[in-house]
Amino acid sequence: MAVRSNIVGIDSPEALEKALRAAYYLADEGLATAAYLGLALGKPLLLEGAPGVGKTEAAKAIAAVLGRRLIRLQCYEGIDASAALYEWNYPRQMLAIRQAGDESIDIYGETFLIERPMLATLRAPDSTVLLIDEIDRADQEFEAFLLEFLSDFQISIPERGTVRATERPVVVLTSNRTRDLHEALRRRCVYHWIDYPTEEREARIVMLRASSVAEATARAVVAAVGRLRREPLSKAPGIAEAVDWAEAATLLHKGGARWPDAFRRSIGVALKDEEDLHFISPRLDAMLAEATA
Repeated sequence: MAVRSNIVGIDSPEALEKALRAAYYLADEGLATAAYLGLALGKPLLLEGAPGVGKTEAAKAIAAVLGRRLIRLQCYEGIDASAALYEWNYPRQMLAIRQAGDESIDIYGETFLIERPMLATLRAPDSTVLLIDEIDRADQEFEAFLLEFLSDFQISIPERGTVRATERPVVVLTSNRTRDLHEALRRRCVYHWIDYPTEEREARIVMLRASSVAEATARAVVAAVGRLRREPLSKAPGIAEAVDWAEAATLLHKGGARWPDAFRRSIGVALKDEEDLHFISPRLDAMLAEATA
């Protein structure tokens, strides 16, 4: 296995952690190490964790650190190879055939090929990062289809031949673990589980991503969000919701709302489900008073 000991000046997990911080992403030692090993070994990085812990943001930050374009393949139930690899532009092919008349024409030329994320990555492996987002939402057939791509980084187009990457591309997969992924896929990746950050780290994230938010506000939001996550909610607030809630409450406070009323009035930024709001409403004031004490 060829090891890339230096990736754009990043020669250690510590250097990557510092670079990610400069890209406004606070990675802990475990994530920085897993991401560095994925880059150095040329292996896909598989990030699992609850929704909202920063998996997708990690991929965006890695792309920013590398100075590459992020190509996102959003998975969903029923996704197939044509949505991930390529499609032929059939209307354009038919038009070209009619216009050609009796003349011969190659309807499988480059002008008729529609690139999808995986093909685009294979063609530009040195300038892109492929994010295969929420792979657990796809079915097992699509997951099996990915295995060859993640092993050999090549695809076959029957009309044009095999397309191989000139170097191993950077690939990040994310999963919310709504179902178990196949062991064969896991074996091809460097794995890391992302958990919710500690209150201290999350407060730092809020202040980093929302520079107008005071430290006291950030800590109050993080405390309140931590309490909400311990409740049996259908959609617990993630880190992004914590950042948005801090910004929204700060905006209301600057407009004259008092604490903790500013938090209560902006709760719709943190909780986005009617049943969750109804469930938490009787205890919200007490919860916010405790968080801001």
